[in-house]
Amino acid sequence: MENEPQGFMGCTQGLGLRDGGDDFALVYADGSTTSAAMFTQSRFAGPSVTLSRGEDLAAFRGVAVLSKNANVATGAEGADNAVEVRRRAATLAGCEPRQILIASTGVIGVQYPMPVMRERLDRIQRPLPAADFAAAARAIMTTDTVTKIQTRPCGPASITGIAKGVGMIEPNMATMLCFFFTDAEVPAPELKAIFARVVERTFNAVSIDTDTSTSDTACIIANGLAGPVDLVEFERALYDAALALVRSIAADGEGASKLIEVRVTGARDDAQAKRVGKTVVNSPLVKTAIHGADPNWGRITMAIGKCEDDLDVVPEKVEIGFGGTTVYPREVDAGVLQNLRKYLSGSEVIINIALGIADGAFVVYGCDLTEGYIRTNADYTT
Repeated sequence: MENEPQGFMGCTQGLGLRDGGDDFALVYADGSTTSAAMFTQSRFAGPSVTLSRGEDLAAFRGVAVLSKNANVATGAEGADNAVEVRRRAATLAGCEPRQILIASTGVIGVQYPMPVMRERLDRIQRPLPAADFAAAARAIMTTDTVTKIQTRPCGPASITGIAKGVGMIEPNMATMLCFFFTDAEVPAPELKAIFARVVERTFNAVSIDTDTSTSDTACIIANGLAGPVDLVEFERALYDAALALVRSIAADGEGASKLIEVRVTGARDDAQAKRVGKTVVNSPLVKTAIHGADPNWGRITMAIGKCEDDLDVVPEKVEIGFGGTTVYPREVDAGVLQNLRKYLSGSEVIINIALGIADGAFVVYGCDLTEGYIRTNADYTT
């Protein structure tokens, strides 16, 4: 596609992990690169995570991603299978296995069907064509209903990001699965710092259901073909692409009908603002009220109140609103309630919270809780 980063090769393939369609994506740079990566902090991280994060995170040339099977809690056999799949992907990319980040997402506790996977990986012929980022975005989907891909220009270069994620999402130092590719030339130390800042304000700011995945992985690979870029502009473009992916993830949450954005201001610091925002967006009572277009701001006060260690949060200083309309502290008459119900019936809902302490601020993203989420996860393996 025009304006996507140049110099990346790849393929997609069905390896028998899903019923029909591609479930494997390989994207790599045919040359030198810098990279940065972040991973889940889950104590039950799968072998794909442990294998990848044990390498030099600044030296990845490509990513190999499998969907519909997390290869988690699969013991020594699962670990050996991750090593083999990465080795086969590296052979296709013409590089060392340590230069390939492997990621896997889907059902936990099920072994890969290795005989089928070996046969289908052997079908892939080199040399591989230019990467089809849209096809890769489709191949990494699990219960996603839309592909998640964003491209942004940056001077002579461009950045393309692909992501998947709709459930088991409460990132902790990483994201669901998200991979960025750029032809900008960015030194490894600067790339690491920029990526960490962007992830903190985007992927670490989203929550669907408070559950941290065992497979969360985020990576960015820069091949430098377009030459140096202004790093401030680069960070801005990367943030813009990442935020668009986050909003897409939140809006596509399993069973979701509304995107929820919680904007917290006036906090002691940004960390407190994030903590309060996450507490609100993760509340099942807040999420169900939003789903029902019920302007029940009492549920928001309840959620804020759960931050019991934040002793400087004083109810008399707090202001709460929906879409800029203040609901606390004030008398809310019937006319205002009617307008709020109409507002909450939309596809995007903003909750405003001002803590009245200092100038810390943070925005978090989530979605409503519907019957669809329950149905999807009640039947996930059956």
